Amino acid sequence: MARSGRRRATADPGNSPISRSIRRAFDDAAMRRSGGAGLETPASRQGPSRAPVVVPPVSVIALSRAAYGPRPGDVAAFDALGADDDQRLQAWVDQQLAPGSIDDSAAEARIAASGYTTLGKSLAQLWADHVVADPEWSERIRPATETTLATFLRAAYSKRQLFEVMVDFWHNHFSIYGWEFYEAPTWVYYDRDVIRANALGNFRTMLEAVAKSTPMLVYLDNWLNSADGPNENYARELMELHTLGDENYYGAVPRNQVPTDAQGLQAGFVDEDVFAVTRCLTGWSINADPWWDLESGNAAFLYRSDWHENGAKNVLGVQLPANQPAEKDGQDVLDILATHPGTASFVARKICRRLIGDFPSASIVATAAQVFLDQSTAPDQIAQVVRTVLLSSEFRTTWAVKVKRPFDTAVSVLRAGDADFPFIDDDPDTNTFDWLFYNTGHYPFGWHPPNGYPDFSEAWVSSGARVLSWKLTNWLIDVEDPSGNYRLDAFAQTPVEVRSANALADFWIDRVLARAMSSADRQQVVDLMAQGVNADFDLPLDTDSELRDRLQTMVGLIFLSPDFLWR
Repeated sequence: MARSGRRRATADPGNSPISRSIRRAFDDAAMRRSGGAGLETPASRQGPSRAPVVVPPVSVIALSRAAYGPRPGDVAAFDALGADDDQRLQAWVDQQLAPGSIDDSAAEARIAASGYTTLGKSLAQLWADHVVADPEWSERIRPATETTLATFLRAAYSKRQLFEVMVDFWHNHFSIYGWEFYEAPTWVYYDRDVIRANALGNFRTMLEAVAKSTPMLVYLDNWLNSADGPNENYARELMELHTLGDENYYGAVPRNQVPTDAQGLQAGFVDEDVFAVTRCLTGWSINADPWWDLESGNAAFLYRSDWHENGAKNVLGVQLPANQPAEKDGQDVLDILATHPGTASFVARKICRRLIGDFPSASIVATAAQVFLDQSTAPDQIAQVVRTVLLSSEFRTTWAVKVKRPFDTAVSVLRAGDADFPFIDDDPDTNTFDWLFYNTGHYPFGWHPPNGYPDFSEAWVSSGARVLSWKLTNWLIDVEDPSGNYRLDAFAQTPVEVRSANALADFWIDRVLARAMSSADRQQVVDLMAQGVNADFDLPLDTDSELRDRLQTMVGLIFLSPDFLWR
C-alpha cells in the first residue's frame, strides 16, 4: 500500500465543494465556541472553562471504547440485552468475549470477495512466495498490504468488535514495524497465528508465540543471539516493553540493591537481569542453512543448541542451573516474567488505559492485575482481565477523558455512516483512502520503534494528526462509488418522513453520536441545513440534488464535532 509507493490521491480530496462547506461550517462554529480564539480541540476542552461532562448511556460508552463505535441498530441491540444497564453490559461483554459464537458471516463474505491472495498462506508458503521467490517489492509486501486492508475491513464491518479492539491492543503492545524486508512478507502469519490466535487467551502462551515468531526474531535481532555474539535487543524490550515495563526498571544499579519478596524474587529488573535473559535466549533463532542466509530456510523457529550459553544464570533473583535441557533457560525466563507481579500491573494498566482512560485509578489497575496473576494458567486469562475492566464502575462512569486516534476516527465514521467501502488492493477509492490515512501518522503496523503507537490523548490532539483526520473524514463524506452514488449516502439512509432541518439534524445527531449534542452545537448543525429557511419546514430533498449535497455536508459537520472525537 503506502509502502509500495503506488498509492496516490488522484485529486485534492479536501478541496471538493462538500469538504469546503464542512470546513467553513466547522470553523464558524468552533470560533463562536472559543470566542474567536481559534479551533477548539479536545485538549482545550479539558481546561478550566470546559463545560461539565455529561456521561452518556452505558451502551454508548461500551460501543465507543470497547468497540469502534456503533453501527445503525447497535445501540438498540445493546439495550435489548437486559432490563437494566448492569444486565445489558454484562450480556454484551460476555457475548463479545466469545467471538467464535458471534455470526460474522457478513464481514467474512466481504473479505472473501476482496480478492486477497495471502491471508490463508502458511508461514512456509509466505516465505517461499514472497521472500525466496524474490518478487518485485509490491508483491513482496503483499502480505502486509492485505493484512492492513483486512484490518480496516474487520474493524469497520465485523460484529466481533471487542476482539478487534484487543487485536489492535496486542499489535501495539508487541509492536513491530511491519513494512521491513523480512517482516512484511510474514505479516499474515504474525497477525493470524501469533496475535489473533492469542488476543483473548493466555498471556504466557502469547509471550512465547511472539518470542518465536519470525518477525520478532528478525525485528529485534534475537535470531543472531549466540554465546559468542550475545545480542541484548530482544531481551531488553521483552522486559521493558512486553512484561515488567519501564516502571519496574531500576537502572544500572547492582542487583542486590533491588527490593525482594520473601522468596527472593526481585521487585524489578536491572541491567544485570537484561544480560542474564539475553544469555537464556541464546540459540533462539530461525531455520536457515547457512545460518546467515535467511532465504535458504523456511522461516520457522529453530533452537540452535551449539549457540546456547550453558552456564548458570540469575534472573530477577531466581537461580537457573547450568546445562539445562534445550530451550529450558528461555522457557524459565518466560515463566518468570509472565507470572511476575510487576508484569501483571504493567499489562493491566495498559489494558485499563486502552479501555477506560489515560490515567486509570490505582484501584482498578490493582484489581485487574490480581485477576491477571490469579488466572495465569487459565486459557482465557486475558479475557478474564478484560471482563473485570469492562464490568468495573470506573469503565461505566468515565467519559470525555480519552480521544479517538486516527484509526478509531476513520473506522467509526464508516460504521456510524453505514458506509460501503471496498478496501481492495489497487481500487482507486482504497488508494486515496490509504494515502490520506497514511498522512495522519497512525498507519497500521507503521510505528518504527518497538514501543508502539502512543495511547495517550495528548499525542493525538495536535493540529497535524487532527486536521489530517478531518481531511480524511471530509473525503469519506464526499467520495462516490463507480456508479456515482455516495459511499456514505446520507439521503438514502434518511427516513422519508424526516425532511425539516430540525428533524434532519436530530436524526443524524442520534445516528452519529447516539446521544444529544449541546444546544449551541446542535443549532450550528440546524443552521447549516436550514440556510435561513424555517427549521421546521420540510425541505424538498427528494427533488433537489443541491439539498441532498447539503445533507452530506451537515452529516460531515457532525462527524467533525468535538463530541464525535470522545471515547
